[in-house]
Amino acid sequence: MDTIASTQGKFKMEKSSYMHRSRLHSSIAKLTFWSFVFICIIYIFFLRAPSSYSASVPTDLSRRSLRTYNYGGATWEKRVRSSARIRSPNGVSVLVTGAAGFVGTHVSAALKRRGDGVLGLDNFNDYYDPSLKRARQALLERSGVFIVEGDINDAALLRKLFEVVPFTHVMHLAAQAGVRYAMQNPGSYVHSNIAGFVNLLEICKSVNPQPSIVWASSSSVYGLNTNVPFSERDRTDQPASLYAATKKAGEEIAHTYNHIYGLSLTGLRFFTVYGPWGRPDMAYFFFTKDILKGKSISIFEAANHGTVARDFTYIDDIVRGCLGALDTAEKSTGSGGKKSGPAQLRVFNLGNTSPVPVSDLVTILERLLKVKAKRNIMKLPRNGDVQFTHANISYAQRELGYKPITDLQSGLKKFVRWYLNYYSVVKKSAE
Repeated sequence: MDTIASTQGKFKMEKSSYMHRSRLHSSIAKLTFWSFVFICIIYIFFLRAPSSYSASVPTDLSRRSLRTYNYGGATWEKRVRSSARIRSPNGVSVLVTGAAGFVGTHVSAALKRRGDGVLGLDNFNDYYDPSLKRARQALLERSGVFIVEGDINDAALLRKLFEVVPFTHVMHLAAQAGVRYAMQNPGSYVHSNIAGFVNLLEICKSVNPQPSIVWASSSSVYGLNTNVPFSERDRTDQPASLYAATKKAGEEIAHTYNHIYGLSLTGLRFFTVYGPWGRPDMAYFFFTKDILKGKSISIFEAANHGTVARDFTYIDDIVRGCLGALDTAEKSTGSGGKKSGPAQLRVFNLGNTSPVPVSDLVTILERLLKVKAKRNIMKLPRNGDVQFTHANISYAQRELGYKPITDLQSGLKKFVRWYLNYYSVVKKSAE
């Protein structure tokens, strides 16, 4: 450009350079402004949340704030060590967060059965009936798994756990779940899915040896993506709900801690998990409840009577995927917060790769329950729900040996059997 003799050309070059600098200054100003807005949002959620939400959501404070948990002492430490003791030659020691949750319970039980050391952590919040979580806790305790009652935001507790047990792995399943609830209580998602995850990673990057981490992302990160089936290579920058946004943020946070501190991190995008000991806020669960009670159930349809479908994945298949991710997780490469080399970073879809219309789900439940459902067809609301999900699982098949084997009919049959048995016992206990 400097060799061009035209005066007019030089003027154009200088003008272009000036415009470039102007745009650069404008971009910096915009970046500064949005950074300030982001900091303000974080300030509102983290510093002002208890007072701002206490009036509108009475139980929110107990769910989102750190409660006082009792831990420590010789007896407590003995239980922690006993639960985390490895009992097989090639076993690992695993801290499972969200151990009293649906997936957490099944994964903890599977790890214990094969001889791994397992310690659970759960805050037993009241997002759904805590008595179900306590029943899962009792189930795990009978198999030798101790669940520490505490919050992943409690840094002192996490440090204490790693002092007592040098965990080789962390299975991070604790999270604020649910797409629709985010519209009622957004702060709980930031508190658990972002702040809690960061707090856990801060502890993990500082301990020696650093554990390998497998954690639950979500199929919700695909948001408004229209490529079918959903592939890990597809864009995930168009979340349709705050829940999805926090899970996407988790994936970016994982990348950061992997890059800076050498943490080995594997994210698992679960696709509509169902089965025994499931979550009451899931459609298959409350459909069963309402059908048995003779209540009408709302079945959504998309625009122009479009079908709403989900890639329903049975819990046992999900557990096999979780264990496969754990078994193939490489060691972290950092020590004392310092990275010594590149570390493993992965994200996998765990689905059934066979989407089923929600209306077909209801038909199967009618057959299993031998009760006709009262269907109320409604338009799909703009509350974060998407029209369909469909997993491409070729990457997980290749790397984890993941292969789902349970169809929806078979899986729901097992769920209904558990549901009828569990709630008949609960009813007798209440009488």
